[in-house]
Amino acid sequence: MRNQKFMPAIKHLLIISIAINAGLVLKLLHDGHEWTGGSGPNEVRVVKKMLPDATTKPANSVQNSSHSIDLQDQYINLDHGDPTMYEIYWKQMGDKTTLVLSGWQSISYFSDTKNHCWFLEPGFANAVTRLHNLVGNAQTGNHHIVVGTGSTQLFQAVLYALCPSNAPEPMSIVSAAPFYSSYPLIIDCLKSGLYKWKGDTSKFNEDEPYIELVTSPNNPDGSIRQAVVNGSGGILVHDLAYYWPQYTPISFQADGDIMLFTLSKCTGHAGIRIGWALVKDKEVAKKMTKFIEISSIGVSKDSQLRAAKIVDVIADTYEDIEKFGNATPFFHYGYNEMAERWRQLISAVSKGQIFSLPDFPVEKCNFSGQTFGTQPAFAWLKCEKAVNDCESFLRKHNILTRSGTHFGSSKKYVRISLISHKEEYDEFIQRLSLVSSMDTP
Repeated sequence: MRNQKFMPAIKHLLIISIAINAGLVLKLLHDGHEWTGGSGPNEVRVVKKMLPDATTKPANSVQNSSHSIDLQDQYINLDHGDPTMYEIYWKQMGDKTTLVLSGWQSISYFSDTKNHCWFLEPGFANAVTRLHNLVGNAQTGNHHIVVGTGSTQLFQAVLYALCPSNAPEPMSIVSAAPFYSSYPLIIDCLKSGLYKWKGDTSKFNEDEPYIELVTSPNNPDGSIRQAVVNGSGGILVHDLAYYWPQYTPISFQADGDIMLFTLSKCTGHAGIRIGWALVKDKEVAKKMTKFIEISSIGVSKDSQLRAAKIVDVIADTYEDIEKFGNATPFFHYGYNEMAERWRQLISAVSKGQIFSLPDFPVEKCNFSGQTFGTQPAFAWLKCEKAVNDCESFLRKHNILTRSGTHFGSSKKYVRISLISHKEEYDEFIQRLSLVSSMDTP
């Protein structure tokens, strides 16, 4: 009697189970999957249905840590300076930069209470000093180090520190065109009463107080910059994000009052979000620290410790060669990669008369001993002939760039990132070569 009572329920469950499994099989087939038996009697696993030639990597694809992307008929996005070029080098270094952090680490807000920048990890400060002393690109002995979440936060901290809160008018911020496109965006973002963007130095009235931003090598055009205004009421801030030997000859030790650097363009680790400032005036450094305290209560200790490990490994590849065997020192790798990319770019542009590139002076690098011209992380490409809007013209050929109008310049120019994945860059060169060789745009 009891078994007869439960028979209808069992039948219903069986029907439901069959329906669910049938539906699942149909969905998997629709999505391009197939069932295959697992290793156990009750195990079933799903595998991707293999398409013809699916085991062969496409000729035009980007291979990164998680997937491969077919680039044919897709846009090549070279608008932003994402430094994925360096990924290959750091993979080759294996576990040499691996850092293990225990759960009890990074508990406190504080890193060094005796330092004006109380969230600066001593290990990171030592690594930064060691790297600058190795390369010879900046004085450190007479400067205070302030760490930030990328150089963008440090730039904001500089503005906060330098602009008086009781001034009758906001402080004017200027930079020679073409200037870094993010300067006006950052300055205008909060509509601050402390400062205002006044644009190109050539249009500035130097009778009023101002801050001049000197980016060298310059983003976007790669030129080596000096101050332009030279007014009596001016303060200079040097953005030296690209003053490293893979991009330009190190011909002097920078000794500015305020110098900004970022890990992203030095080592390629943009995702760690670490930058640092070298500041002569202790009071300015304290005010910058205060801004970072207010805006983010310090800077990630984990990021600083990881950055310190990476920077120390770079220094070790030069100072402890036996430890790394045949490994290519980091800046040598970066130099060779940039030199090759610029060789490819110049060759592509020279196939016709549609495009042109700036010329760079040749100097001897005090770090490497080599004599070469600047090979910037970005190309400042000009469209010649009848092409008046270079960004739109290249977009038609599936190449995304950033218009010169964002940099205080003409639509005849675009900025192109040269530090993307190799596969992306090679595809870009192939497309640009085809466009350049056209008889008419």
